[in-house]
Amino acid sequence: MARLAFIGGGNMARSLIGGLLKTGMPAAAISVAEPLAEARHALGREFGVACYAENRLAATDAEVIVLAVKPQIMPAIHTELRDTLQRNRPLLISIAAGVRLDQLERWFGAGLPIVRCMPNTPALIGAGATGLCANHRVSPAQKAQAQHILDAAGLTRWIDDETLMDTVTALSGSGPAYFFLLVEALEAAAVAQGLPRDTARALAAQTCLGAGRMLVEGGEDPGVLRQRVTSPNGTTQAALESFNADELPRIVARAIAAATHRGIELAASLDTIS
Repeated sequence: MARLAFIGGGNMARSLIGGLLKTGMPAAAISVAEPLAEARHALGREFGVACYAENRLAATDAEVIVLAVKPQIMPAIHTELRDTLQRNRPLLISIAAGVRLDQLERWFGAGLPIVRCMPNTPALIGAGATGLCANHRVSPAQKAQAQHILDAAGLTRWIDDETLMDTVTALSGSGPAYFFLLVEALEAAAVAQGLPRDTARALAAQTCLGAGRMLVEGGEDPGVLRQRVTSPNGTTQAALESFNADELPRIVARAIAAATHRGIELAASLDTIS
């Protein structure tokens, strides 16, 4: 792996750094720019990586730069980094939600190989799901580098059509919140029936964890798994019929569409940044 610089030392950067070190990447190959002194010192102590207050210093000799910052921070960093990036032409990887490839090219200068990523919060425990897309300047070797970095946080999938990254954001980027909402609803319903809250929460969370593992590790179609636990005229069928009566598939479809549309709006709002 080439020398790697993180611009931003927040939770997502920390999860990626920790995962990369576990794969055998030497700490000496990683540098981090983090403006907050306390966070910067904590990164250095925990991971043994070089930490800097200035983005320019962290990026000086990096061959791969990961922009691990929020979209609204871009105006504060692109002017500082543009000259360095244009001089060194590193692979630029952005995990800033909703920021398009053409926006990154405009801010940091033309001619750069750029990968746009959308990880989700389970990446913090190495169980993330990340969609990636690249501009045409990214070589096969650089795609492999980008995938290796994001693989440190969980599953990765390449998206050929960048317009579908808004759907990725709506599905997996925002998806953990949908799951948490479902667990909240299951817990509340069970408590309303008289189950103690701690028991309801534990059973709901473990049920979702077990079902997820069956789906991921077994590799079978979710419809097949659903049918196996649905006995004719049984309790599961009664619940599923209630879901269908309330049009659960349409509820989910509308929610994904709303999140996708909002992602498009947020990206468009960044077009005002020069």
